[in-house]
Amino acid sequence: MRNIKIVIEYDGTRYAGWQRQKNAMSIQEVVEDAISSLTKEDITIIGSSRTDAGVHARGQVANFFTDTKIPTEKLPQAINARLPEDITVILAEEVSDNFHARYCSRGKRYSYTILNRRAKPAYMRNYVMHCPYALDFEAMVKASRAFLGKHDFSAFRASGSSVKTSVRTVRQLELIKDGDIIKMFIEADGFLYNMVRIIAGTLVDIGRGRIAGSEIEEIILSKDRERAGQTAPASGLCLEKVYY
Repeated sequence: MRNIKIVIEYDGTRYAGWQRQKNAMSIQEVVEDAISSLTKEDITIIGSSRTDAGVHARGQVANFFTDTKIPTEKLPQAINARLPEDITVILAEEVSDNFHARYCSRGKRYSYTILNRRAKPAYMRNYVMHCPYALDFEAMVKASRAFLGKHDFSAFRASGSSVKTSVRTVRQLELIKDGDIIKMFIEADGFLYNMVRIIAGTLVDIGRGRIAGSEIEEIILSKDRERAGQTAPASGLCLEKVYY
């Protein structure tokens, strides 16, 4: 039995998220079905991150056990021949039996993209948050520094999470402006449910002047979700990389 690690890129627009569901199509289901069709086995894949409906990935990681004799270097092409155009396996490698895509992860990196212009997006509509209001970019950058470090991020967690602790360490948070595009890159040892989208939404609210940037430290300490900003749409979020 071989343990195979794969890196997957996908456009999450038409899927109900990563995790297999009874009444909706998921990324996990489509990838499992493709691999099962190839190996003639009942394959279950373990994903590193349970991305939500509409969320994208450039570097989702998963692993699965198989008895197939197909050479590892040929697996991506063979699997991709059975996948739709909006999902692709970009890398495969054989790893030790104790590798677990989720539990072995030491951190993740996400990006969030904001289109800041009056006109609504057309071809980018599935990949950005549209903000038609003027944003104070410098205020957003200044406020973003308060998220760095180890904190209890309860104020930036959506309900429905059953994690043991809300403490996470944000290693990097960078905002880059290019014309009417603002990109946020955030890296941490782990993320709470909707944490990145709430941080992004809060920074947008700061840019609009709806929340004072100086309040972020106090909001974090309050652990009160009601004091943080909006939850930004799933469309702007992308899982960039998983660290091991």
